[in-house]
Amino acid sequence: MSKEIEGKTVFESEMPAMQVVEKRRVYYFVKRVLDIVIAAVLLILLSPLMALVALLIFVYSPGPVFFMQERVGARRQFNGKNFFWKKVHFRCVKFRTMKLNANSELHQAYIKALIENDEDTMTAIQGAPTQPRKLVNDPRIIHPGHFLRKLSLDELPQLWNVLCGDMSLVGPRPAIPYEVGMYKPWHLRRLEAQPGITGLQQVTARCTVDFDQQIKLDLEYIEKQSLWLDLKIIFKTPLVVLLAKGAY
Repeated sequence: MSKEIEGKTVFESEMPAMQVVEKRRVYYFVKRVLDIVIAAVLLILLSPLMALVALLIFVYSPGPVFFMQERVGARRQFNGKNFFWKKVHFRCVKFRTMKLNANSELHQAYIKALIENDEDTMTAIQGAPTQPRKLVNDPRIIHPGHFLRKLSLDELPQLWNVLCGDMSLVGPRPAIPYEVGMYKPWHLRRLEAQPGITGLQQVTARCTVDFDQQIKLDLEYIEKQSLWLDLKIIFKTPLVVLLAKGAY
């Protein structure tokens, strides 16, 4: 379980304190080693595909092929007695799937409606009722962007964020600052883990459930996280991506 101490999320357990500390230290150490090894190998193996994606983007929309965006993450710290998660901001890198200098106001309005579960506003913004809980009819997206997003190819550069330690392979998706600013207090618990490229929510529901259910899946991962669960999610991710179920 966890509690708030001076604005920091501190983890507690019925297990002896030192036993908890050692167990968590081993888990996070091995998780970090796996992140570095797997991310480095994937960057090498997928470099031809990434070069092809970059060329495709440039042909359809000349300009930068990468998109850098500020995201909110969390960094694990230890004060000698307890672990706690400190909210941090970092530059998340993706393949650009939108027009240059795209305005974020439309997305901000949709996210607000999504968090508030405002069906009428979401429908008005989309232009029609849609089942996926995502801004599907987004006029800012370039032609190949829809395909890249559907297969999550735009997320591949985030392997670099994993190598840098900003992200993990598995964890809740990193949120945009204006999204976090709209969170209800209990939503903030999803910042009790390092953000990931994939996660329990991505391999379970993706965009097919409402925002609260997405958060609950992230919290379920945080409460149950282990190396075994991380590996299961990593191995399930390619199949989920290829099936493109719930992806838009």
